[in-house]
Amino acid sequence: MVVVVCMTSRMRRVHGIRHRPEGRDLIGQAQTGTGKTAAFLITAIQSMLETPIPKEHRVMPSHVKDAPPLPAAPDARPRTRSGWPAISGLLLLSALPIIGGALSLREASAPAADALAWASTVAMVAHIVSMSVFCVAGAFQFSSALRARRRWHRAAGRVLLPLGFVAAVSGAWLAVFFGGPDEEFPLAMVRLFFSAVMLVFLTMSAIAIVRRDFTAHGSWSTRAFAIAVSGGTQALVSILWTIPFGEPDASGETWVVGAGFVLNCLVAEVIIRRRVAATSRRAAERGALVS
Repeated sequence: MVVVVCMTSRMRRVHGIRHRPEGRDLIGQAQTGTGKTAAFLITAIQSMLETPIPKEHRVMPSHVKDAPPLPAAPDARPRTRSGWPAISGLLLLSALPIIGGALSLREASAPAADALAWASTVAMVAHIVSMSVFCVAGAFQFSSALRARRRWHRAAGRVLLPLGFVAAVSGAWLAVFFGGPDEEFPLAMVRLFFSAVMLVFLTMSAIAIVRRDFTAHGSWSTRAFAIAVSGGTQALVSILWTIPFGEPDASGETWVVGAGFVLNCLVAEVIIRRRVAATSRRAAERGALVS
């Protein structure tokens, strides 16, 4: 069916574009240069886009058909680092305090004199076991490849976070109910202070993950882990102290333990700052590519 329409330029543009998709023929009459061709081309292109070409009518040019296949595009995603050097170093750093804690478990086999001594024995066992598992399993959380496996990372975090709280609380208990000689009391206060700091870091880490702030969660967890593995740093500092000054006494041991805590906290802050700077740099690069 052919519909012959004589109309003005404005009416032709409106009605022509409306009638063509309905499958009706349209003839427009107007002066040259008023937009007749545009009215028909727009509807023709729209019809071509909406109507697929049958497979039997699709013809591939011979030069395209005989061309070799294009090589697969390389994966644009950056390769995730495994982090095994860092994991190995952290495991070695944790080995000395874990061995020392295992040897200290022999003291727990002695019968307790009273209820307080029994509670301190339970706290010591809980501290050694929880801290050992926290240090060993927590070292693997520094692997980017393992963190990319979100199911594994979440499952490990749900175990490590309570173990960290147990390790910090039991360490604080042992420091508060200190029963050693008076000259070792400052050492107990240093351990109490950093146990409380570790509790604060773990609490902030838990709050951050509840708020879905993954950057802050990683930063607070790194600070807490740095305090947890301070035993290995303290052993290294003690060796360095022994070479020039001999075996440290009670006062010297206090300085050695404090130095180990402080050094680990400083290293953790350096790692956190580098991580944040790298994240900001990648975000800036992605923004530049998008813009």
